[in-house]
Amino acid sequence: MARTFKIGDHVSWNSEAGRVSGRIVKVHHRDFDYKGHTHRASSEDPQYEIKSDKTDHIAAHKGQALRLLDD
Repeated sequence: MARTFKIGDHVSWNSEAGRVSGRIVKVHHRDFDYKGHTHRASSEDPQYEIKSDKTDHIAAHKGQALRLLDD
C-alpha cells in the first residue's frame, strides 16, 4: 500500500521536465474529474492535488508517485 499524505505536506514527483516539488492542497478519496480526465481514487488509494513550488500549476498524483520532503 502506498504511503498516505495530508494537506500541507511538502512532496516531490517526477515530471516530463524532471523532479518537481510542491505542497498538497487537496486529498481525494473518490473518483474526480480534473482537466478533462477522470482520476480514480478511493479511501485505500487516494489521489492528491499538489501546487507546484515554482508555478501556480496544480498536479494530481497517487501516493506511490510522491516522495515526502523535509522542510
